[in-house]
Amino acid sequence: MNGTTDVTQLKPLKAVLSILPCVFFLYINGVMLFALLKKPLLLESSRYILFAHLLLSDSLQLVITMLLYIAAATMFKMITYVCVIITTIASIATKISPLNLAVMSLERYVAVCFPLRHVDIATTKRTGNAVAVIWTVASLDSVTHIFVWVSHENKGFTVPRFCDRNSIFTLEIFSTLNLSFTVIYFVLVGMVIIYTYIAIIITVKSASSCSGNASKAQRTVLLHLLQFCLCLTSTLFGMINRLLNINGNMAINVQYALFLCLIIFPKCLSPLIYGLRDQTFRHIFIYYFTLGLKSNVRPVTKT
Repeated sequence: MNGTTDVTQLKPLKAVLSILPCVFFLYINGVMLFALLKKPLLLESSRYILFAHLLLSDSLQLVITMLLYIAAATMFKMITYVCVIITTIASIATKISPLNLAVMSLERYVAVCFPLRHVDIATTKRTGNAVAVIWTVASLDSVTHIFVWVSHENKGFTVPRFCDRNSIFTLEIFSTLNLSFTVIYFVLVGMVIIYTYIAIIITVKSASSCSGNASKAQRTVLLHLLQFCLCLTSTLFGMINRLLNINGNMAINVQYALFLCLIIFPKCLSPLIYGLRDQTFRHIFIYYFTLGLKSNVRPVTKT
């Protein structure tokens, strides 16, 4: 991740509080993905394809977070190139989530503002192309970091401390690049989500005949904005951590609180909130989450 607490000084209780939420919500994300795979008809919709992609990216980030946390807690000396690969994947996964939310908001925008063209625009092929673009754009920052690192800072066989981006990319240019790309990513994503939200509000007020569907889409995009803010807090962890000017145990406690609140819980709660809000998907998820024990819940198919 962009920053990691000095976990070698943390108590076992703190380690448990960090790892257990990851394990629990990885299980929830796994159930959601399983539910989607059990209903292939849902994956013919661009909305659910993008949701599945969001689940995968957030799960990937949670897994890497746990691996880095365990490696730091056990003081495992990681090979430098392995650490670079892991932190690069983590950085890409961090940036995929907000970009994916922007595309999901655009899909809702097309569904409400251009309902007659939605089937032709939001096809599975174009959704796949959009996912490829998301990965490409999210990788620009990391590819630039690796190129500069190989050219100017490729030193040492093992990481001197624990594996995180600050231990690998130590030159000042990396902080500048990271800040620049982060600002560009989130300004563009914020503009897209806000624009789609305003456009849907205008549609709600001007088209009373479809105000029900438009109002629901309006709330969906508003939820995307909330998820975007959660992604923003996760990305800002490294910046906030570097700006802290606290020493001693107070610094360790503050860093741990930021790690738990800004990285772990946002990634855990975001897909769960979205998945349970969807009427079609919620019944399928509850059915498989309870292993079919909920007799009054049946997995339904999309009409």
